[in-house]
Amino acid sequence: MPAKTHMKNLCILALSALFPLLTSAQSLDWTAYGQEPGGKRYVASDQITPKNVSQLQVAWQFQTQELETYKGEGYLLERAAFEATPVMVDGVLYFPTPTNRVFAIDAQTGKEIWQFDPNMDLFRTEFSELTCRGVSYWENPQNGIMEGAEKRIVMGTVDGRLFSLDAVTGKPDPKFGKEGVVDLKLGTGLVQVTSAPAIYKDIIIVGSSIGDNNRTHAASGVVRAFSIHDGAERWAFDPIPQSPDLLIDGSWQEGSANRTGAANVWATISVDEENGLVYLPSSSPSPDFYGGERLGNNDYANSVIALDAETGEYRWHFQVVHHDLWDYDIPCQPVLFELEREGKKQPAVAIGTKMGHIFILNRLTGEPIFPFEERPVPASDVPGEVAAKTQPFPILPKPIGLQGITLEDAWGPNAEERQKSQELIQSLRYEGIFTPPSFEGTLVSPGNTGGINWGGMSYDPDRQILVTNINRFAYMVKLLPRHEPKVVSDYLNAVRSDDNMIDPETNRMIGTPYRMARYPFVKALESGGIFGHTQPPWGTILGIDLNTGEKLWEKPLGYMGDATQNPEVKKWGSINLGGTCLTAGGLTFVAATVDNHLRAFETETGKLLWEHPLPASGIATPMSYEVDGEQYIVIAAGGHGKNPFTKMGDYVIAFSL
Repeated sequence: MPAKTHMKNLCILALSALFPLLTSAQSLDWTAYGQEPGGKRYVASDQITPKNVSQLQVAWQFQTQELETYKGEGYLLERAAFEATPVMVDGVLYFPTPTNRVFAIDAQTGKEIWQFDPNMDLFRTEFSELTCRGVSYWENPQNGIMEGAEKRIVMGTVDGRLFSLDAVTGKPDPKFGKEGVVDLKLGTGLVQVTSAPAIYKDIIIVGSSIGDNNRTHAASGVVRAFSIHDGAERWAFDPIPQSPDLLIDGSWQEGSANRTGAANVWATISVDEENGLVYLPSSSPSPDFYGGERLGNNDYANSVIALDAETGEYRWHFQVVHHDLWDYDIPCQPVLFELEREGKKQPAVAIGTKMGHIFILNRLTGEPIFPFEERPVPASDVPGEVAAKTQPFPILPKPIGLQGITLEDAWGPNAEERQKSQELIQSLRYEGIFTPPSFEGTLVSPGNTGGINWGGMSYDPDRQILVTNINRFAYMVKLLPRHEPKVVSDYLNAVRSDDNMIDPETNRMIGTPYRMARYPFVKALESGGIFGHTQPPWGTILGIDLNTGEKLWEKPLGYMGDATQNPEVKKWGSINLGGTCLTAGGLTFVAATVDNHLRAFETETGKLLWEHPLPASGIATPMSYEVDGEQYIVIAAGGHGKNPFTKMGDYVIAFSL
């Protein structure tokens, strides 16, 4: 090779290695669902500040026309949820709709560049929920240096397919899988994907959403990795151990790992690019509310599992719930960050849970940075069930949200309603958090919507503040004998005729002796809105100082009901789904509530500084970026079909100064 050519190639390789560092240091893009692969959801832009945030105005508004897709189809409208958080790279915004149509629009003007339709058969597949929370972006690290630059948008669909699209044209990559698509259902049964896949180098890592309450032998919750170049499978990991090497004594008793399913990873996966690790937040094995067919702690389920991102080899795991009986899966993306304590920096991961427990671990070893302890919890009185004797509780940060209920916590807008709430509490079994399901009915607190749900947590690295929004609702769970249909029907009819109750959700739990019924511990008001049978606030946002592990502040978030008729409702908070976005300007942006507002809080104090009405409920996580020196805040506003108190829509809205 001539010396000149050799030197040129060395320069190209050097620039190629440097290029990602340059773009990451200078870029104010939002390149992944959580802004970056570790999910901090923090943008290093300080143009918008506490002093000028009140000047934010709508910069542009885009409509996907998604509601036309559901027109005349109540089945779809009742299940659709526009929960997407866009990604933004090089001035282009990419996001999916609930039916997995993908849009690319100009990040400054909101003008459409292209759209892709995966042509789902919306009427043949049964969807528990119709949603897609995001897409992922990949580009060849030699882009900008070599010719033939490759840029891809990767998306999993609710009908179990994995697409790789050309980011410039929106057309499927013909080299990927079969004409741009990989079938994820092959050999796994019904599998849905609702979260954005993870990207590590040239590997796509994808989990799945599985109905885990219908039967014991649910579909496998296996997580798989594929090549971005051709869609070939690189590795697979099943959170229910199929290898003797991963079996832990007593964790899956009497071969029970072969009599269950799920433990799937439906929430967003995090990637530590520097250390080559991937972090899987797993869910409960099936079915959720009875574990007599899967006795033991059920390790790897309800856990964060660290794997080698290149090979899928197991490194460590931390289980947040032993032998889950409450649908307490890990619902949100683990947050990766560098934590400075006592003058030392540690690579950390924060795990948020539906119980309101936050665990802070060393992300290389799984060892706790902040302490936790195993505490005794109530036993089950259901034949065939053996609940775990202890559960892990964090000492710091202290548990957040609804952690305990007494008769004094009963609430209602008047004395009569408070009395009814007290009677309801007295009628149910409740011995604190982790009280097992029962035949008489168990008060589950927090309920399966959280605590923290898929909205997750955000981290400000400059201030070392962790921010999250939470729900503060209990649920009622009751087991019913499967082979006594009259007992089941009589109970359901009684609940539906009681104006104190919201219609229960029921699940068959095939393969067990029981069925399950559950409903949120709330009451619908004739005037609109709902109230909880326990003291408000029912939804809050809070900040935690990770220097000390102590809570800095907590504020009610949103409201349910008519604030013009009763201003007090603004103090009561709202059920919320969707997370927060933090900025270097010291602001926390959040929508998530049923009252159709986007809000800005001061990150250090929690002071509400700005709120703006949206044309529909923003049941999504906002994001932020800069283009040509101007900072934008963007939110999807489309409501949630399963929540009748949200307003439906198909908007993506950008705000700027």
